Amino acid sequence: QVAANHTGHNLSLKFASGINSCPRRRIGINTGTLTTAIHGWSPLLTQWASAQMRSSAAALGLMSLPTICSHAQRPVHFLRKMILSETPRNASRVSPMGSLARPMFTTVAPSFKERQRSSVYVRRAGQKIEAAVAVDGDVKNLEPMSWTARSAGAGTLGGAKLGSQVTICGWVDKYRNYGGLVFLDIRDHTGFCQVVSLPDDFPAAHEGCKRVRSEYVVTVTGTLRTRENPNPKVPTGMVEVVAEQVKVLNTVTGSLPFKMSGTTEEDAALSEETRLKHRVLDLRRPRMAANLRLRHQVVKVMRRFLEDEHDFVEVETPILARPTPEGARDYLVPARLSPGACFALPQSPQLFKQMLMVAGVDRYYQIARCFRDEDLRADRQPEFTQLDMELAFTPMEDLMAMMEQMMRKVFKEVKGQDLDSDAFPRLTYAEAMERYGCDKPDTRYGLELVTVSDVVKDCGFIVFSGAVEAGGVVKAIRVPNGKRISNGRVKPKGDIANEAVAAGSRGLAFARVSSDGAALEGAKALVQGLNAEQTAELIATMGAEPEDLLLLAAGDVGLVNKTLDRVRQYVARSLEMVPEGVNALLWVTDFPMFEYNADEDRLEALHHPFTAPNPADMADLRTARAQAYDMVWNGVEIGGGSLRIFRSDVQAKVFEAIGLSREEAEEKFGYLLDAFEMGAPPHGGIAFGLDRLVMLLAGEQSIRDVIAFPKTAGAQCLLTAAPGDVTTSQLEELHVRKIEQTEG
Repeated sequence: QVAANHTGHNLSLKFASGINSCPRRRIGINTGTLTTAIHGWSPLLTQWASAQMRSSAAALGLMSLPTICSHAQRPVHFLRKMILSETPRNASRVSPMGSLARPMFTTVAPSFKERQRSSVYVRRAGQKIEAAVAVDGDVKNLEPMSWTARSAGAGTLGGAKLGSQVTICGWVDKYRNYGGLVFLDIRDHTGFCQVVSLPDDFPAAHEGCKRVRSEYVVTVTGTLRTRENPNPKVPTGMVEVVAEQVKVLNTVTGSLPFKMSGTTEEDAALSEETRLKHRVLDLRRPRMAANLRLRHQVVKVMRRFLEDEHDFVEVETPILARPTPEGARDYLVPARLSPGACFALPQSPQLFKQMLMVAGVDRYYQIARCFRDEDLRADRQPEFTQLDMELAFTPMEDLMAMMEQMMRKVFKEVKGQDLDSDAFPRLTYAEAMERYGCDKPDTRYGLELVTVSDVVKDCGFIVFSGAVEAGGVVKAIRVPNGKRISNGRVKPKGDIANEAVAAGSRGLAFARVSSDGAALEGAKALVQGLNAEQTAELIATMGAEPEDLLLLAAGDVGLVNKTLDRVRQYVARSLEMVPEGVNALLWVTDFPMFEYNADEDRLEALHHPFTAPNPADMADLRTARAQAYDMVWNGVEIGGGSLRIFRSDVQAKVFEAIGLSREEAEEKFGYLLDAFEMGAPPHGGIAFGLDRLVMLLAGEQSIRDVIAFPKTAGAQCLLTAAPGDVTTSQLEELHVRKIEQTEG
């Protein structure tokens, strides 16, 4: 122990035992007038002479000891006012810290292994500062950790507990020092509560409150009383805790990248990259903490509904499975014990849950992790979660009614909202595409698509007549009170026209209904290309009124639908036509069994090849409708399923329709086909995208805001730096060789 006395201020440095066993390294501690160094293998202090140290400090422009002690008045860990640095083994002395022109004290964060070898803890007591340096795990001089129990959550305190003594634990959300009084807002998973210090009644607690700062972990014991200045805007705004005991359980030793309870403007300014990189702190923010708890609540309601009310059994299915030929790209896992072979992470438990039906499970469900190696967007992740279920001996109508009942329960218990007791509306796939241009329509507002091909097929406007002659269509949207949209917005390079271009179209045609409702105004070629009869018929077909705006697109039916669907949604948002607080849930049914893959010149299953065809369409499976159904909420698909094929002869016909030979089917799905030969019951199922559903319930715009540790659009984890490189020896064990890519 070495002590220096300078102008009445005492500083003591205590070096714990075990220094002789320290690895060959140097720990330098600069404290202004006192500079000491521990050299590897040697416990001796170098060149101790206070006079020389004072002169050295003056030459280097270092802080004086009284200044250092005044810094220690701040409750920030004194460790932040030191520098920990490793110097080369051949260095002879501690490097100077620089002049006053630069920040005087910095901290170089040691690695985890370095922290295991040496740690510095600093405790302040009055004007005396003690630094304990523990080397090689010697912690006998460290203050012991404590695990404190709370008596109540910070956000649960209310009038019922007035006058009682409570203990709350959590993080310091806000710190306000008004001289005589210190106010703290303590935050935990339940919410916030204000703590006030009374210096005359509880001086030690008051001093403890003065020392804390934002995000310190503390435990506070005190009496609950009514606030002098209540805040009815927060749940605990009528009460506060008078601090009688305050204990700091942990501090913050570095600067935080953002506030945990920032303003709306501060939260909006946070980049997603910063949030994902510091996800641990991001999840501490009240908004994110609430999202995680909402997710838990949704899962809890679903579990109770399925298990307690409908006798479902939760069964886990394998994560390491066999690659499948259909659907998105698989994530592959090389099998060390089977050289050259790979497992695939499951895109869904589809085949396993069907085999569970053959096994007699009857009603299966699972909160399933699924994986797809595909390009990402706001509502996609490479790994995602779905509520997966399968039922035997259950007709489609009964299954859909059960799912409606489950959604009513989720909305009631999670959002406190009652959904209409009537059955959800239904649209066939053909109706949805005709009226809305997509298979997941948002029906909260109008702006429906209307086909006007028959009206304009013989008109003089070649864009329309030519499209119909080529086998395409002409569709239009009526925008009521079209004066709200200027011509510039629908002309080329206007924002609405740009939406059409973004969908792949060359642009939009538009016309305005005159004030008398009898004529059209707009581009000369379009208006003059329609005769009086065609003009009148177009206005009538659209149900247009004076000064309405008509937006028209012509061409291939798929492109026209895609274009006007995008334009419809954009116009509704820009004109604020989407009502708040309205829940439009519906079913879309009767999907096509197959869609044409032009790149491979073959049919492929629109959903998956195990979907049962409509019995009325068995004569020609190529044009058959599937017994499939999707649940849509406000324009977002939240769940989808189908009745399944349970006979091997029908399954063989479906494989044949998509160009999968009997041999290929046996190789890929032989185990499922074998199961069908063992007495498979009629069955069907559905899966809900849990991430997407919770996103909508939480009012978020991205599923990344309702997943604890999500990936970026590049399928990377900024928190853990995954994916990461592996060693050559690891790859060799998996019988994998890395191929160096060359430029060009």
